[in-house]
Amino acid sequence: MYSEVDEVADASKEKLVADFKVVVADAEALLRATANDAGEKVVAAREKIQSSLVEAKVQLARAEAAIIDKTRQAARATDRYVHDNPWKAVGISACVGLVIGVLIVRR
Repeated sequence: MYSEVDEVADASKEKLVADFKVVVADAEALLRATANDAGEKVVAAREKIQSSLVEAKVQLARAEAAIIDKTRQAARATDRYVHDNPWKAVGISACVGLVIGVLIVRR
């Protein structure tokens, strides 16, 4: 079954992927902004950044694929559990509904 540790790890991966996308977008914007700048050091830095961006995008795609795979596995495990234990799932759902109802009434 899917554990709390896995959920936290997946949430961390999702946050990391989102942050990584922002960094990649910022780096691409920087490259566009310096496109007209010349000079040996600038050209070398741009080439290095471009190669790093290519590698970063590959790693980002891998991380996204891993997150999608984990999510699908969790969905399958949940589906199997509900099919194997329908009354337990109904009971859990009823309890969750009761808790939500109590919380709403308290406000």
